[in-house]
Amino acid sequence: MTQYLIEREIAGAGDMSKQALCDASRHSNAVLAEMRPGIQWLHSYVAGDKIYCVYNASNEQLIREHAEKSGFPANKITPISAVIDPSTASG
Repeated sequence: MTQYLIEREIAGAGDMSKQALCDASRHSNAVLAEMRPGIQWLHSYVAGDKIYCVYNASNEQLIREHAEKSGFPANKITPISAVIDPSTASG
C-alpha cells in the first residue's frame, strides 16, 4: 500500500470541540469499515482551517471514495515518498 497525505480544508477545524472531533472520527471509522480492505487511516493533525490526514491505501481513488462517502473534503492528495525525523541525521 502507498502512504498518502490528505489536506482537508474545513473552516474552523482548529476550533472544533473534543466531542466534534470524536464524532468526526467515529463517522470516518464507520465509512472505512465499509470500504476495507485497501484503506487505513493512521492519524491526523488539526491546524487552523485544515486537517492533515495520513492514510495507507491501495490507490488514490480509495482516498477520493472515502472523502465522497464521509463528506470530508480531500482538497489535496499527495503520495508520501519518505518520512524523516531527527534520527534520520544519524544515517
